[in-house]
Amino acid sequence: VPHALFSPPPHTLTLDSGNGPPLFPAHPLIMWDIIFWTCLSACAAVRTAQYFAEKRSHAAESAEADRGTDGSFSRFQANYLIVFLLAVASDWLQGPYVYALYTMYGYTQAQIGHLFIAGFGSSAVFGTFVASIADKYGRRMIALVFAVTYFLSCLTKHSPVFWVLMVGRILGGIATSILFSVFESWLVCEHNTRGFNPEWLSETFSKAQFGNSVVAILAGQVAGYFAQRFGKVAPFDLSAVVLVVLFGIIALTWTENTGNSKASVSGGFKDAWAACMASRRILLVGLIQSCFEGAMYVFVFIWTPALQKAQDGGVGGEIPHGVIFSTFMVACMIGSSLFTFIVAYVPLTSAMRFVYLLGTSVFLLATYSTNVWVTYSAFVVFELLCGIYFPAMGTIRAKFVPESTRSAIMNFFRIPLNCIVVVLLYNNLTTQVVMTLCAGLLAIATVAQHLLHVAGPEEQGGQVKALGAPPPVPATQDDEKI
Repeated sequence: VPHALFSPPPHTLTLDSGNGPPLFPAHPLIMWDIIFWTCLSACAAVRTAQYFAEKRSHAAESAEADRGTDGSFSRFQANYLIVFLLAVASDWLQGPYVYALYTMYGYTQAQIGHLFIAGFGSSAVFGTFVASIADKYGRRMIALVFAVTYFLSCLTKHSPVFWVLMVGRILGGIATSILFSVFESWLVCEHNTRGFNPEWLSETFSKAQFGNSVVAILAGQVAGYFAQRFGKVAPFDLSAVVLVVLFGIIALTWTENTGNSKASVSGGFKDAWAACMASRRILLVGLIQSCFEGAMYVFVFIWTPALQKAQDGGVGGEIPHGVIFSTFMVACMIGSSLFTFIVAYVPLTSAMRFVYLLGTSVFLLATYSTNVWVTYSAFVVFELLCGIYFPAMGTIRAKFVPESTRSAIMNFFRIPLNCIVVVLLYNNLTTQVVMTLCAGLLAIATVAQHLLHVAGPEEQGGQVKALGAPPPVPATQDDEKI
């Protein structure tokens, strides 16, 4: 989930929400808290159920036995999770105060919009090129480049000069494209190279998403404390410290892996494009990712003004951003826990059709609702779906995206997403148009996921089990679980 969920983004959208009485009779401030504690209780219940289900499961016991007494997989997984969570922590620490810092420096909404566009644009333009370098020269090396690039981006926040801040946004865009492609590419390649059971990959993705939500909540609180005590630049300095620690851990503990090291960078770029054009399944995966994450980023820019407008039309008063953010993150944690049940009992490519269909429904509900609690509940459900989506998409990509050009292909998938955000920032859209756009994107994702499901498994390096689930089954049954 993007860090911009923590704070109100630039208000580039014009909203038109109708008036309506509150759905619930309770005091509005109490209702926000009731929804939060309800979600937190549900999260605890799901996590408890997950623990006992795994404990009773013969498959889980067998899987633990298969890992051997040396605990090599557990150490490998722990190392990746520490690195990944430090990386996302450096991102979450900055998120709440990017817009606030630019405002403090006296820039207008239009100028701030240009800075944000520069970040998304650099991610689209430079991201795929950097990913091709990673596939050729090594994912570990580019992960180190991530730490250096984002560190330099943090340093630029000390200057109020516009062009310096612009350079920082461009560096940040490059770093973001690395974060959401190269780290996963390193994990999948290293997991397979070390000969671990492909089924365990979905477990790592699930834990990473759950941890990401926890880190988001903690980082938001820590950033708030440092900003109040030391000023709005302090969270960026703290992020820089985290990036230094991250650089050291990667340098000392990660081994290098590559895609096609024999191809040139431009050749790797062309190979990635050719792979996308040659495989209908890869195109479908890319379309699904672009549509869902496009809707998610649109949601980032709409939830604050949408809820505030609905609040003003009903119970009134300012919405509690901190409580809402925490509720969203808890909903993500619920989703990441539910994913482990889904992947264990339902074919993943089949189950995701219903996830996207439900997402379409909640956005349509939010489009036509004039009640703040109905709109808020729809948003909470969408965040739960995000918790399911990220580990699910990581597992699906591990199956269908070829290893040789994995990083470059993953950044190809992000180009439409960045284009959607740039177009959004340049236009004033009403609530109904924005919500309808989100619903339409998720409807397209639903259709694409159905086509991917009926297309069946594809031979990609024998990783069929990556989409299956414990317990191990014969090859013919395992193919059916994809």
